[in-house]
Amino acid sequence: MLEVRDLHAGYGRIPILGGVSLQADRGSFVGILGHNGMGKTTLLKTLMGYLPATAGQIRFAGDDITHASTSARARAGLGYVPQGRDIFPTLSVRDNLRMGCLLAKGDERAAMDAALALFPRLTPLLDRPGGALSGGEQQLLALARCLCGGPKLILLDEPTEGIQPSIVEEMVETLKALRRGHQITMLLVEQDLQFIAELADRVLIIQKGAITREVSPAEIADPRLVAEFVGMAG
Repeated sequence: MLEVRDLHAGYGRIPILGGVSLQADRGSFVGILGHNGMGKTTLLKTLMGYLPATAGQIRFAGDDITHASTSARARAGLGYVPQGRDIFPTLSVRDNLRMGCLLAKGDERAAMDAALALFPRLTPLLDRPGGALSGGEQQLLALARCLCGGPKLILLDEPTEGIQPSIVEEMVETLKALRRGHQITMLLVEQDLQFIAELADRVLIIQKGAITREVSPAEIADPRLVAEFVGMAG
């Protein structure tokens, strides 16, 4: 589904990614762990096309998208839920979802209904401005909006940041249901070790802009082991 080879990118003259290589098969959930500043968000932005690749290759669903526009990647089936959610705060929940439906290949109403079936908490909030929602509700809205576009692969950047535990649990169950029912592939950047351990099939460690190691979800369930290679604890 996704194959990345020796990917380089950065901000102006400041290099961040120094040769990232990874692969995500269809229907798999791949986690990415690392210190802040190691390139996790830069990687997702480069995969989505918000930052240009300066070297290397990105292949998605068999096609080379290394230099494709962000909109072309989205139309091909790449979805992105950025850190901080980035919803439209002045638009209603319904209109936020409608914005996501701009990429839907089928009926807008059907796409919204499918997203709301996965996130029923949003149904009574449809007429409320996005900015009036709690942080957890905004995260659910960002995920639902992404799903309205019918992505094949979702790039998800630290979805549990600042979210209440009850919604984190709800998110875990929803993502598991999404995987079972839709075979969506996911690349998940996250600092919550329990969250990533519950969802990921494989976990990649990124250090100084390169993937340095792969570990199992069972290994990251032990924060003492994680501290050895990413310096964090659960």
